Amino acid sequence: MTDVLAYHWRAIEVFGNRVHLVAPSKWSAPTPNPGWDVRALVNHLTVEQLWVPPLLSGRTIGDVGDRFDGDVLGRDPVGTWTEAASECLRAFDEPGALDRTIALSSGPTSAVNYCWEMTADLLIHTWDLSRAIEMPEQLDPELVEVIYERALPIADRLAPTGLFAPVVEVPEGSTLQTRLLALFGRRA
Repeated sequence: MTDVLAYHWRAIEVFGNRVHLVAPSKWSAPTPNPGWDVRALVNHLTVEQLWVPPLLSGRTIGDVGDRFDGDVLGRDPVGTWTEAASECLRAFDEPGALDRTIALSSGPTSAVNYCWEMTADLLIHTWDLSRAIEMPEQLDPELVEVIYERALPIADRLAPTGLFAPVVEVPEGSTLQTRLLALFGRRA
């Protein structure tokens, strides 16, 4: 279980590094996510991090209500992201945190699986953010491999949730990163 924490920490660090590279003129740049600009993408990931402490402490979505609805970034998007990421890491790092079951909208979920989901989302959105701000798009190869292995068996169930674009066909011999992005509906 400590592996998932290490991978999650790396994914947060890499995404956070990209957030720190967003130039003022790029916050309104379009991303590969339909209808999202850079600010909306960073807001999405920030909100995800903000949800972790209350969910791991036993609160439900109903308990939290609309607290994290809308734009939470305020006037300091980088600082808000950084604080939310730190709080998330602290919550997952608490003794026994990964042994818990949390209440997601999809139903009860183990904290370990939740952490893996968060790690995958951070990794894929790092590519989205990199593309949007015209930074190198190469992802951490070890994270790509680990997330690909976890996502491949459930790839046919991703798009029907409505949270992911359909799987994209890629040419034989494509890189592992290209195949991973394709599972999540991205064209590299």
